[in-house]
Amino acid sequence: MKKSQWAGLTALLLSMALGPVAMAQGVQGGIYSCVDAKGRKITSDRPIADCMDREQKVLNPSGTVKGRVGPTLTAQERAELETKEKAAAAQRALKEEEKRRDRALLVRYPERAVHDAERIEALKQISVVKAAAANRVVELQRQKTAIDAEMEFYKKDPSKAPAAVKRQVEENAKSIAVQNRFITDQEGEIARVNARFDEERVRLKELWKLRAPAPVATAPAKAPVAKN
Repeated sequence: MKKSQWAGLTALLLSMALGPVAMAQGVQGGIYSCVDAKGRKITSDRPIADCMDREQKVLNPSGTVKGRVGPTLTAQERAELETKEKAAAAQRALKEEEKRRDRALLVRYPERAVHDAERIEALKQISVVKAAAANRVVELQRQKTAIDAEMEFYKKDPSKAPAAVKRQVEENAKSIAVQNRFITDQEGEIARVNARFDEERVRLKELWKLRAPAPVATAPAKAPVAKN
């Protein structure tokens, strides 16, 4: 095969390889131009074989840039590019989600007083539940006192106590333990609620500040003119 025929075939194969890329960018026809690895500026009426590894400009007859054709990528390069694009898309989605949360936060808490009021109400509800558990413990402790008084008759040999009394002792101890655990859980819930509102407050301060109107500059007062 002659050199000219080989060059034509190479260009044809390259055109077929780059064709989808060019079409995707709206590039059809035109003058291809690039600077190859040796620093030579090359122009052609078809994709340039010596610039397969770099971007090629597609020019109009006037010399203006009509489009660009990216370098031909290997399978590994395509996979790497796809990974980068997915990471970039995930990052964009994360930023959009942050914006959505910020908007929702501002709608729910347009000012500090609203945020403070909701914190107080949330803590109040937990305190009510915690107080009810504490009252239950006091009641169970009174029951325990009565049961202990009955067990005094069997102090020397508790094994002789009636089964019903033994059962009361066991159930009372379990109930007190359950209520104490519940109270501890509510204390943990108070800490979690405060942590949540504290975290929200930090972000809300920034959002409230960004939303606040800029202060209007006022002209300095003129000095009084002295009269002769």
